Amino acid sequence: MPLPASEVPATDPGLLELAAELVSRAGELTLGYFRSNDLFIDTKADGSPVTAADRAAEAFLRDELTRRFPDDAVVGEEFGTTAGASGRTWFIDPIDGTKAFAKGVPLFTNLLAMVDDHGPAIGAVNAPAASELIAAGRGLGAHHNGSRCHVSEITDLADATVTTSGYDYWRNHHVAELRASGARMVTWGDGYGYILVASGRAEAMIDPGLNPWDVAPMNVVIPESGGTITDFAGTDRPEKGDVVATNGLVHEQVLALLH
Repeated sequence: MPLPASEVPATDPGLLELAAELVSRAGELTLGYFRSNDLFIDTKADGSPVTAADRAAEAFLRDELTRRFPDDAVVGEEFGTTAGASGRTWFIDPIDGTKAFAKGVPLFTNLLAMVDDHGPAIGAVNAPAASELIAAGRGLGAHHNGSRCHVSEITDLADATVTTSGYDYWRNHHVAELRASGARMVTWGDGYGYILVASGRAEAMIDPGLNPWDVAPMNVVIPESGGTITDFAGTDRPEKGDVVATNGLVHEQVLALLH
């Protein structure tokens, strides 16, 4: 039986520090490929792009995690799942926003998360080209470039900035209703949108169609910065699918719009 929330132990600060270090090093690796004139962009079976930078960053993180924690499971976007026996699972998205990366847009991120027997434990969202990193641990808060960060205090959706990765996956009436709400609509999306929410620079990130490696870090980063993350139906800390993350104060307003 799961422990009551008040009894769930905080994450080991040393593990959080390590995760932040590893995702930062992965970011430095991807910057070596960024805006390269000879960067080759391949297409995966699902139609999404992948580059040598994606594969190199995930290989680096997998090697480091496997060397340090051989009994932990690892799930990554590019190289699938490695089983483990420890009860801990690491999730890797080496470049979240590969399309932006391939176009030379500096809002791509590197994502790393860890889930243990008690649930989401570590989340790190690194934007190396923007020199921004948010790292959060269960019970330890969220830190932006080393300083504690919090969501904004805006309470009215009409005063909010709402970001997304794009409107291709939105239903037309959702776009119309968001426009009618008066909210500022922007597309600073993918992992960077969650950095903005967690650091108080945007009030909501609406993100349909996520995979487990996309959402796992956000299930720590957003709550530990004081926000709320659910699926479109309001289920707390979703493992995949259609996700909305907010400062918590406009969350019900956003869910009402999505319904």
